[in-house]
Amino acid sequence: MRHLHARPLDPLPSIKVKLSALIAGAVGITVLVFWVGVRFLDLWPSVAGVVAALVALACVRFLARGLTTPLREMAAATQAMAKGDYSQRVNATSRDEIGRLARAFNQMAGELAETDRLRRDLVANVSHELRTPLAALQATLENLVDGVSEPDPHTLRTMLTQVQRLGRLVSQLLDLSRLEAGTVPLDRRSFEVGVVLEAVVREQQARVGDVTVAVQIPDRRLTAEADPERVHQVVANLLENAVRHSPPGGTVELRAYARDRDVVIEVLDEGPGIPSDEAQRVFERFYRADAARAAADGGAGLGLSIARWIVDLHGGDIRPERREPHGCRMIVTFPRGAPQPRPAPQPQGAPA
Repeated sequence: MRHLHARPLDPLPSIKVKLSALIAGAVGITVLVFWVGVRFLDLWPSVAGVVAALVALACVRFLARGLTTPLREMAAATQAMAKGDYSQRVNATSRDEIGRLARAFNQMAGELAETDRLRRDLVANVSHELRTPLAALQATLENLVDGVSEPDPHTLRTMLTQVQRLGRLVSQLLDLSRLEAGTVPLDRRSFEVGVVLEAVVREQQARVGDVTVAVQIPDRRLTAEADPERVHQVVANLLENAVRHSPPGGTVELRAYARDRDVVIEVLDEGPGIPSDEAQRVFERFYRADAARAAADGGAGLGLSIARWIVDLHGGDIRPERREPHGCRMIVTFPRGAPQPRPAPQPQGAPA
């Protein structure tokens, strides 16, 4: 909502200065009109006083209207936003406290609009992700009840896969909700990075198929100061994504090494890679660079969102890089623990 009114007082820096100018202007106009009426128009002093007061009142009303217009606009915009219209904005041209309030109001309105968009997208995406496995389960169960299919191991495994997909989605949504609410306590302690990475690889053995996972940890004494369970979750999500996007017979490399005061964990795959214009979008909820393949493999597009939240809570960093000649390289940094082992040589291909 933007109404353009003449606001002569907008350049003044504060409300106090504006009120002082308003009072001084009213007094000056009153004196000027009274003097002109008596001196040049031969009006009775009482008549000139009344005319001067009316003119001064009109000028004060005009100036005061420009002073309070942003407040009226904010009141109207607030009422519209209460009904769900987050497109409302107010004119924020003045330099005083009201102008700063108007700019803060516009910023808040923009953030509310973005939050509402994310909420609607979340509802739509969750509904879609839940509907797919539920529809598959319903179709299979109907076939079993109607006698079209027999409860053979293959059918039961198909149903179990869909139930597991639902379970992963619900678990990821709960994790993401807790992370965003800040209700996930971090059990920070010093731990050996190699132990966590090897545990992740063992747990992922059933999902890697014919993809080879190579672990490279030059310094087995390497430690980090973080929550080992959450670090495990980050690496598991990255490894699962890397395996999903790697071609049959490909190799996924899992590296860990020390760099300055950080521990760097890298996951490298031989897939199609991430285009540079999508490098940050991959961390958005439900975003999938290869939607068809991810959906077929049960990916909901939440793993990287959860990973980024966990890394941010630790004060670390996570980013994708392109791997030559093809593939993706996900780089995660966590703070190191103390006492620290001597820096180990970086593996070939690691960033300096």
